[in-house]
Amino acid sequence: MLETAAPLYDDLIPGGSHWSFIMRRGHVLRLIDETGGANVGMLMYNPENPLERYNMPDTLKNQHTFLLTKGHVLLSDMGRVFASIIRDDLGWHDTVAGTCHADLVEQRWGRKTYQEAHNHYHRNGVTSFLNELAKYGLGKKDLTANLNWFSKVKTDDDGNMAFSENHSHAGATIDLRFEMDTLVVLHTCPHPMNPATEYPRNPVRYQLFKAAPVTDADLCKTSSPEATRAFANNALYHLFQ
Repeated sequence: MLETAAPLYDDLIPGGSHWSFIMRRGHVLRLIDETGGANVGMLMYNPENPLERYNMPDTLKNQHTFLLTKGHVLLSDMGRVFASIIRDDLGWHDTVAGTCHADLVEQRWGRKTYQEAHNHYHRNGVTSFLNELAKYGLGKKDLTANLNWFSKVKTDDDGNMAFSENHSHAGATIDLRFEMDTLVVLHTCPHPMNPATEYPRNPVRYQLFKAAPVTDADLCKTSSPEATRAFANNALYHLFQ
């Protein structure tokens, strides 16, 4: 499903960092867990209209799922597809547990400032998202439920959630094919339910590829009636572009 075998771009994001960029329609974002145990918090927005953003409830309920994996699509709150999951080495990614904030990080792993540790200070997910959103004129009011790639959160019969340790292995890979231009905001801060005794600092590699054309038989396009309708909404959106 990749038109280009070699990546158009390749870079490493250190653990406990944040970054953002605009993914163009028809391209693939590959995320690779470099050492195992990674977590990538991600938000998505329409760069032409940031009021359109990733919608966790619609993504889950429309596809009758609690987890995300290959074949699922990531829906906006206007019923369009931001991206399709076309490869997944793990089979389970979390989009219900949210992200870590400053108080949680300090309580669990201690406070370590930039003045004390320079680039190894303890970042948190909320502040990381806000720092990146500010680059695009967005702020706290624009925060929404995020994805947590490489992380697994299970539930028991009573609905209690539990973090699955050692879920992601070194080299685990996810490919996201973008179906519309998308502002991607991400961080590599710890998952909020990670019980590690030391602040997790797991790097993630990201690569960009040109995607192969989407066919009518595409797995993500045909995975559910809701996904098929969302792709039709994308087609209408792009009709005069």
